[in-house]
Order: sequence, then C-alpha cells, then structure tokens
Amino acid sequence: MSIDKFLPHIPVMPQEALELLRLPQGGVAVDGTLGLGGHALLMAQALGPRGHLIGIDRDLTSLNLVKEKFKDLKLKVDLSSGNFRDIGQILEKLGISAVDGVLLDFGISSFQLDDAKRGFSFQLDGPLDMRMDASSGLKTAAEFVNTLKENELEKIIWEFGEERFARRIAAAIVMQRAKAKIIRTKDLADIVLRALPRGYTRGRIHPATRTFQALRIVVNEELESVSLGLEAAFKILKPGGRLCVISFHSLEDRIVKNKFKSLNFTEEGLILTKRPWEASQEETTSNSRSRSAKMRAIERIK
Repeated sequence: MSIDKFLPHIPVMPQEALELLRLPQGGVAVDGTLGLGGHALLMAQALGPRGHLIGIDRDLTSLNLVKEKFKDLKLKVDLSSGNFRDIGQILEKLGISAVDGVLLDFGISSFQLDDAKRGFSFQLDGPLDMRMDASSGLKTAAEFVNTLKENELEKIIWEFGEERFARRIAAAIVMQRAKAKIIRTKDLADIVLRALPRGYTRGRIHPATRTFQALRIVVNEELESVSLGLEAAFKILKPGGRLCVISFHSLEDRIVKNKFKSLNFTEEGLILTKRPWEASQEETTSNSRSRSAKMRAIERIK
C-alpha cells in the first residue's frame, strides 16, 4: 500500500518516526496532528488489521480529506476534530484509557500554505487570517496586527519569530496601519521588506518568514498547545508506550527537550533520543520542508 495511492503528501522522517514509536501489531496509536495523513497511513500499516488508529486535527478541511482517503483502510479508524492538547478528553469520549504510541508533528503543511485564503503564506496574497480552525473563535492575524500596541508587536515578533529587527518591523506596521488597515498577506510582507536593511533581505529564508511565524504562533496559541499537549499525550501512554515529536523551530524544540528531561529526571520516562534526530541529506534534498525538522522521543516507564 503506497502513500501516493492515498495522498499527495510527503511526511517528514517517516521511517524514523516508525522506528521510534515501535508500534505493536494490534495496538492503539494516535496521530495528534493528522494533517493530510502521511504519517498516520504508515502508523496504520504498522498496527495492522487488528489495530486501532486515532487521528486528531483542528483543521476541518484536512480532516475531511483524510476521512475520505482512509475509508477503505482495514483497521479501526477514529478521526476527531480538535486540538492535540485535548487528547485526553478526546480519547475519553472514544472509551480509550491508554495507547501504545502518540505522534505529534508541529509543522504546518504545504496544503495549508498553498491555500491563499488561509493567510499563512507571505508568497501568496490572501486575507491575513492564519487560524488553523476558522471556527475556533480565535482572533485573526489581522486583528493582532491592527490592534496591538507597538511594544506588544515588537515583543511578539522578537520572542516568537526570533527576529532581530523586530523593533523596526513593529514601528513600520504601526506607521502603515495609521494610513489604512493591514488586511492582506502581501501588504504585511511588503511592510516587513521595506522595514529591513537592504543587505538583510539577501539571506536564505524570505525576510518575512520570522514575522509571519510569530503571528501564526500567537494566533493559534501554538506554544501553549505544545506544552499542554506534551503533558496530555504522555499521560495517556501505557507503560512501554512511546511519544514521538517533530518540531520545526527552536521555540518548540526547547519546550519538548525540557519536558522530556523533567520526565526522565523523575524516572517516569526514558528519553530515546539523546540528541534530536534530523532528516538525512537525501530527504532534505527531495523534501526541503524537512531541513529544519527535529525529532525527539520518550518512552513511558511507569
């Protein structure tokens, strides 16, 4: 059964994830960040026809696509709408108390980036939204950009985007919005470009990358979800069950690293990755999204 038969999606470090999860035939596993189901399909194969796969995603469009694609899988599949940080409550509703493995992939999929209407991309013009779930009631990126004070914008761009020119960008945003509201992704990207020193725009990544990352993190409460999600996912593991996490920037990875260390210190968990695993040269060549990925895993001991 090939992935291509089901979905035009390339999961990051798929074989490494399976190796670390070590899912048993007939077991129960959760993909807490389902996306387009690339990892979940491989997890289903590992679990076999007697297994039980649970998928969770807050993006309803992705969830509905995977429901259609997975309808012919031979094992039991439950797909739920929600945030992975609520994994405990979601499993409780399904009558499941413990699982053999959980996978969390904190990346944003190209499927989401390539949809201009979602407002994630600085390369496509669309409404400045950035919500993973438009029905969540969360504020849009445009609301943050047009209402926060200059020092608040600077703090967000500095802390969550790790952007050293955060002050200049925040000042430029406030100056521009005094003339007209900033409601399009292209408008914000142009403001960032104009705010930066000329030489700074020649780096490997697009100059607006860090600012857009910072806003997306704040809009979707991503770091809070990471912290709460790690706690919840570890709690629902059986003894011997494993949690595998893929992060894509240092803020996420730092939270994962520190949480795993604390669990290892209290002898509740055993860290399986002394250093984060990274994608091979071959994979980064064929899938540029994998370049920044870091994978960590932990096993529950008691």
